[in-house]
Amino acid sequence: MGSQQAAYGADWFELTNNGATAVDITGWTMDDGSNSFANSVALTGITSIQPGQAVIFIEGDSVVVDNFKTAWFGSSVPSGLAIGTYSGSGIGLSSGGDGLTVFDAATNPVMVVSFGAGTANFTFDNTLGASGALGTLSAVGVNGAFLSPAGEVGSPGVSAVPEPGSCVALLLGLAGTCVRRRRQ
Repeated sequence: MGSQQAAYGADWFELTNNGATAVDITGWTMDDGSNSFANSVALTGITSIQPGQAVIFIEGDSVVVDNFKTAWFGSSVPSGLAIGTYSGSGIGLSSGGDGLTVFDAATNPVMVVSFGAGTANFTFDNTLGASGALGTLSAVGVNGAFLSPAGEVGSPGVSAVPEPGSCVALLLGLAGTCVRRRRQ
């Protein structure tokens, strides 16, 4: 996930499909630390995740998405980069520690993670897709992580799929979506 402290001023996270078939995410929602479907907001702009694909969800609109692309990729945005959005009252991934729950269309939690205080300019790396507490920070050269033109370390949109499985993994980045969380 990304942090509002970043140059583009928004939180973000990733979902990766580690399975062998596409995953329909129509109707999926997310919530922060309250882990409540009733408080969750819609994930928009992406309706499916292909096998091995990592997609990004960022809090904001098309302007924020464009600023995110510039901060992470400069003028070399990868073709096929998939970015959706979310927004809503009371949603915010705190750089001091928080949680994230992604719900499917039937209101079942698909992924639940928590994280402590982030480190400026580093994402959390959860390439294995484990639920629970995140603590490993992304490192340049590990699982596709790189240093962005804006000085952030992570791998947004890079699928570091360990081996085929049947799960959707969440990658969270908290400047500092298998979950990779970017947080500052």
